[in-house]
Amino acid sequence: MAPSPKCHGKACPAPGPVPNGLIRLYSMRFCPFAQRARLVLTAKGVKHEIININLKDKPDWFLEKNPSGTVPVLETSSGQVIYESPITCEYLDETYPEKRLLPSDPFERAQQRMLLDHYSKVIPYFYKISMGKKRGEDVSAAEVEFTEKVSQLHEYLAKKKTKYFGGDSITMIDYLIWPWFERAEMMGVKHCLANTPELRKWIECMFEDPVVKATMFNTEDHKVFFNTYMDGNPNYDHGL
Repeated sequence: MAPSPKCHGKACPAPGPVPNGLIRLYSMRFCPFAQRARLVLTAKGVKHEIININLKDKPDWFLEKNPSGTVPVLETSSGQVIYESPITCEYLDETYPEKRLLPSDPFERAQQRMLLDHYSKVIPYFYKISMGKKRGEDVSAAEVEFTEKVSQLHEYLAKKKTKYFGGDSITMIDYLIWPWFERAEMMGVKHCLANTPELRKWIECMFEDPVVKATMFNTEDHKVFFNTYMDGNPNYDHGL
């Protein structure tokens, strides 16, 4: 029987061993970092089960697996545990090589890692702007900085002259970048993309990807969860 999609809190008993032939993902339904792993699992067709964690009331058994208490976390049937979203995604790509998402060329892989490093500096602005707006703060300076940083992503695509960041088909870097752009409207940053036509074309293409469609939530669901999160009582089970 598949685990319940409802989140597991401190009072929930530890799950049993991971069944043979499966890999287990510890996740949170609305977490963009965990969505990275869900995207890769879905894209590669890996048989898996998902256990969602209450990140405000984490079970002790989960903290034993990952003391930092973050998701995503992978667990294999042999008890191996892997965490941190880029690491889990690379692990999946190497362990299940049937449909590679990372380029085979070392230089192209290095390019994707460099782009991901740049993007890691963009992510905080999604939260700075959205949380600042929710609190009624002036976020104009943050919006200017965010616009400058995403313009570099636009320029990367314009220079490359491809639909996606890794070429004319979706690769790992697209899935690692995507989750925050899925939330762009909800997080109040969509207007900052007005002068980035290549980036906006990429967003349109990503919304049409079957893997993205299979793992995404609509803007309204994201808004409902985000509002409960900002109010200090996140509804991890919204919509269930």
